[in-house]
Amino acid sequence: MSDAGELDALLHEDRRFPPPGVFTGQANCNDPEIYDRAAGDPEAYWSGWASELDWFEPWHTVLDWKPPHAKWFVGGKINVAHNCLDRHVEAGRGDRTALIWEGEPGDTRTFSYAELHREVSQFSNALRGLGVEKGDRVTIYLPMIPEAAVAMLACTRIGAIHSVVFGGFSPDSLADRNNDAESKVLITADGGWRRGSVVPLKANADVALEQSPTVTNVVVVARGGDLTDHTPVTMKEGRDHWYHDLMAESSSDCPAVQMDAEDTLFILYTSGTTGKPKGVVHTTGGYLTQTYATTKTVFDLKDDDVYWCTADVGWITGHSYIVYGPLANCAQVVMYEGAPDTPDRGRFWQLCEKYGVTIFYTAPTAIRAFMRWGEEWPGKADLSSLRLLGTVGEPINPEAWMWYHEVIGGERCPIVDTWWQTETGAIMISPLPGLTVTKPGTATRALPGIEAAIRDEAGNDTAAGYLAITTPWPSMLRTVWGDEERFKETYWSKWRNVYFPGDGAKVDEDGYLWILGRVDDVLNVAGHRIGTMEVESALVDHPSVVESAVVGKAHEIKGESIAAFVTLKEDIDGSDELMSELRNHVGMKIGAIAKPEMVVFTAELPKTRSGKIMRRLLRDIAEGRTIGDTTTLADPAVVKKLQAMHEGDEG
Repeated sequence: MSDAGELDALLHEDRRFPPPGVFTGQANCNDPEIYDRAAGDPEAYWSGWASELDWFEPWHTVLDWKPPHAKWFVGGKINVAHNCLDRHVEAGRGDRTALIWEGEPGDTRTFSYAELHREVSQFSNALRGLGVEKGDRVTIYLPMIPEAAVAMLACTRIGAIHSVVFGGFSPDSLADRNNDAESKVLITADGGWRRGSVVPLKANADVALEQSPTVTNVVVVARGGDLTDHTPVTMKEGRDHWYHDLMAESSSDCPAVQMDAEDTLFILYTSGTTGKPKGVVHTTGGYLTQTYATTKTVFDLKDDDVYWCTADVGWITGHSYIVYGPLANCAQVVMYEGAPDTPDRGRFWQLCEKYGVTIFYTAPTAIRAFMRWGEEWPGKADLSSLRLLGTVGEPINPEAWMWYHEVIGGERCPIVDTWWQTETGAIMISPLPGLTVTKPGTATRALPGIEAAIRDEAGNDTAAGYLAITTPWPSMLRTVWGDEERFKETYWSKWRNVYFPGDGAKVDEDGYLWILGRVDDVLNVAGHRIGTMEVESALVDHPSVVESAVVGKAHEIKGESIAAFVTLKEDIDGSDELMSELRNHVGMKIGAIAKPEMVVFTAELPKTRSGKIMRRLLRDIAEGRTIGDTTTLADPAVVKKLQAMHEGDEG
C-alpha cells in the first residue's frame, strides 16, 4: 500500500537502445560531462547559450531569484525577431530557406530568410499603422499558414505581446482570451482547410467580436485558392482590414525594438477544460535562450537538416519548436496546414519524402493513430531521409515507441521523448540523442541546466510520487496574466520554493524519470496509487490494441476501480472474450491490482485539439454523470457516441 504522495511503480521496461556510433560522432552534444558542468555552475551554462544570441546590450546579472519569481539576464536588451531573422540575413544567409509550407489541398509557398524578414517588417509597420504599440496585446487566430509565423514575429519585432488562439477553438473560447488579455487587435483569416472542409475562422471571429469590446481593429488574411467560395466573409467598415491591402501600403523598413530581457514576449492560454483558462506569461531573453539551446541540442540541428514539427502554432510546441527555436537556429522548417489523413492516411509520409525531412517531431496520440492505420501507409513512402524522431505532448507508451522506432525510423533513428509544458516554455526532460541510452516510454533525465526530482506530499525524495523542478530555468513562466495569486497557488504552494508541474512520476534503477500522468488522474485502488500511463501502456502492449485511456470509477470496497476505454486495430472487433483477455493481460504485465473492472471498446477517444485525452469526460461517462464542458474537444460527437455505447452496455 502506498504512503500519501507516493505511487506504486508497477511497469518495468528492460529494452535499451544506445545511440548509433555514427550519430554520436557527429552530434552537437556528445560530451557526457556536460551534465556535471551544467549542474556545477548552471548560471555559466545558460549564460554560454545566451551569448550565442545577438544582444543590443549585455546583461549584468544572469539570474535574480526571489522565489517564486525569477529574472534572467537582468539588464540585457534583445529582440526575438532580430535573432530569428535579421542576424541570419546580416550574416549573409538571407537566401537560405526558412519556411517550406504546404496547404492541405496541396498548394505550396516557400520563404527564404530574407523574404520572411521583409514580410515580417512590412506587417510590423502595418500593425503600427493600426495603433499597436509596445506592450499592447494582439490576438492571433489563424490556420497553419505562413502568416501565423509572420504575425507572431511582427508582434515581437515591435514589442507587442501576442496571444495565439488555436484556430479550432470556438467563438466563446476566443472571446474569453480576447477579454482576459484586453487585446487591441485580432488577426484572423477568411478560413482554413481541415480534413477537406473549411474552418470558417472569420465567421467565428465575428461572433467572438460581439463579446470582445477591447478589440478595435481586425486583420483578415485571405487564405487563397478557392476557399472564399466556401466561406463568405463579411467585412465591417472601419474595423476590418484585409492583410494584403495593409501590406501593399507598408514599408519594409522597420528596425527591431530593443526589449528588456524580462519584457513580456507572449501570453499563451492553457486549454482550460474547466474554469477560466490560465494566461501563461513568458518573457523575452530567457525564453529565447532556452528554446534556442534545446532546439540545437535535443534535435541535434544541422545546417542541412529539414525539420518538421507537426504541432499547431496555437500550442506552446508550435511557439517554441516551429517558430522561435528553429528560426533562431536558422533552420529549414516545414509547416503543414492540414490533417494527417487527408486526402489519405499516407499524407505525413508523402510530405517527409517530398521535402526530404530529416527531423520529425509529433505527438504520441498521432503515433497511435498511425499504428491503427497500419504499416502499409508509411511503407508507400521513402523515409530514408529521416535521421531523428521526437515525441511531445504526453508520455508515450512503450509499444507505440517501438512501432515508431521500427516502422518510421527503420531502427536507425534515435528517438527523443520530450517532457515539458506550456508553463516551462521549453523542453526540460529528454534524451540527448548523441549521448543517451534510451528506453521505450521514458523521457530519461533532466537536460543539462535543469534539476528535477521526485517528491512525496511532504517534499521528501521518493522513488515514485510527484515530479518537482527544484531550481529556476530560463524559459519558466513568470506569472499568470492578471492573476498573480493563481500563479502562486497553482505552481508554488505544494512545496517551498519548488515548482510543481502537476505530474506523477517515478525514477528507475538507471536514474531515468518516467512520467506517469497528471496527478489529478492518479488511480487509488484499494490503497494503491497507480499512474494511468502504466495501465494504458499494459493495454496497448496487447497486439489487438492501439490506444487506451483509463480512469477511476467509484467502488464501495476498493475506493476506486479501473475503467478502461480501448481502441482496437481496425480489423478487430470487441467481444466478451477479448475483454477478459485484456483484463488478464494487464494482470500479467503489472499485477492483479491493476486489472480494469470495466472495459469499453471505442473507435475514438475524446481528445483536445492538441491531442490530449480528456480523462475528466471519461470519468463522467464511467460514473454516469452529466457531461461537462466539451468546447476544447477536437470532435465533441465522440463523447456522445461513447456515452450512448456505455449506457447501452449497462442496459
